[in-house]
Amino acid sequence: MSNLTENASDFAFQGLTPDLVVNALESVGLYPDSGLLALNSYENRVYQFADDDRKRYVAKFYRPQRWRTEQIQEEIEFIEELAQAEIPAVSALLLQGKRLHEFEGYRFCVYPSIGGRAFEPNDLDELERLGRQIGRMHAVAQSGKFKVREAIDYQGFVEQSVAELRQSALLPAELTDAFFAILDPLSERLRSTPLQDFDYQRLHGDCHIGNILQYEDKLTFVDFDDCRSGPAVQDLWMMLNGSHQEQTLQMDAMLTGYEDFCEFDTAQLILIEPLRSFRIIQYMAWLSRRWQDSAFQRAFPWFAESRYWEQQILALKEQLAGLDEAPLNLGFNG
Repeated sequence: MSNLTENASDFAFQGLTPDLVVNALESVGLYPDSGLLALNSYENRVYQFADDDRKRYVAKFYRPQRWRTEQIQEEIEFIEELAQAEIPAVSALLLQGKRLHEFEGYRFCVYPSIGGRAFEPNDLDELERLGRQIGRMHAVAQSGKFKVREAIDYQGFVEQSVAELRQSALLPAELTDAFFAILDPLSERLRSTPLQDFDYQRLHGDCHIGNILQYEDKLTFVDFDDCRSGPAVQDLWMMLNGSHQEQTLQMDAMLTGYEDFCEFDTAQLILIEPLRSFRIIQYMAWLSRRWQDSAFQRAFPWFAESRYWEQQILALKEQLAGLDEAPLNLGFNG
């Protein structure tokens, strides 16, 4: 979720009519022979269609003003590097000599439509397999650097997000004091997160189970929209759930597979709870920023309810307490 000044309202996409989408596709030599099926995507607009060659494609139209063109280009080039290294990731098609296109102010890419279902690891062996795949991705990621994509930092994830939440009209007045009574000390505590002590590399950035598709025995990474630079653990911790002991076993299994391809600095494990807090705070600010987009109101109706903010107060209290807990202590010695 970018820190650039953005247009959060429907205006960002109000000109993206079905006719414009079809015209944009025709401008790169594709001629939809079916209707446009809108796929689940809130930040951008994504459509599946069948062309007159009877093949299925997916077109992704980027939210205007979110990323600069050169930042989008780095995302596309990173995915292509992975694909060239035979790491399953869906690369934008090369159409008329380019992968990123623009039509009447909208930037877009076209991808082949792939099958698959969300990966749901049911045991530690599957988590080891997942760790192996992330390790393969990181081995390629570490061979180069982003020049213009954003990096994980306190200012962008926490400081700016807290400032946005202070301006949000969606936070119920009766909960405002209680909310900031816990958010402020948490954000101040997070200021000392020692990110600078660790090497940064290219990341998927939003690597969770929903962004990994399984087709037969293949795991495919999708949605690199939030790719950025940061510590390697960012692409691992979102796979963890359950008790401290359960998360220890899960991380141990993933790193066993990960280190088949890529070394991991286990000192990064101290970043897991701070990074979780970064994400919780940034996610609230992102929803607030996007609330005027009707797609968000349809998808997240609970965001405007008092119950949601009450739950967030409890979640923030848990995060503040979690920062005092010992980091995962693995039997795995990387």
